[in-house]
Amino acid sequence: MTEQDEYWMRQAMVLAAKAEQENEVPVGALVVHNGECIGQGWNKSIGNHDATAHAEIMALRQAGKVLGNYRLLECTLYVTLEPCIMCAGAMIHSRIQRVVYGASDAKTGALDSVLQLLATPGLNHLVAWQSGVLADECATQLSAFFKRRRAEKKAARKQQN
Repeated sequence: MTEQDEYWMRQAMVLAAKAEQENEVPVGALVVHNGECIGQGWNKSIGNHDATAHAEIMALRQAGKVLGNYRLLECTLYVTLEPCIMCAGAMIHSRIQRVVYGASDAKTGALDSVLQLLATPGLNHLVAWQSGVLADECATQLSAFFKRRRAEKKAARKQQN
């Protein structure tokens, strides 16, 4: 883990906070090319009614528009939560060079936790990855969100009774 990785992960955490403000699961992502952020995103699946509107996908889309090419060669994707299968597949197809993530996802993580998709032999593109950058801080951001959501649901049930 480098200082640069920590810096960009903190920026991704700011984006995750935007997702939480929109009552979305707080995951943030950004794409960096030559030391500059060229794409950013946060979860918008609930608000957009779109299962593909994950933070990573939003950031990859924006970066592609900035570069004028879906191939994001020499780019790094930073994301606060381990990517799912869909997002890992998008990273392969975008030819991203590297992905750095914070918290592991024991339920849907496709890089280390549930699957190791990027390590699958025979893929047309290999993506390097780094796990655990600011993992505790990223995990705390997510767990605080879910704790608050559970408390809100419990309070709503009490009001109904």
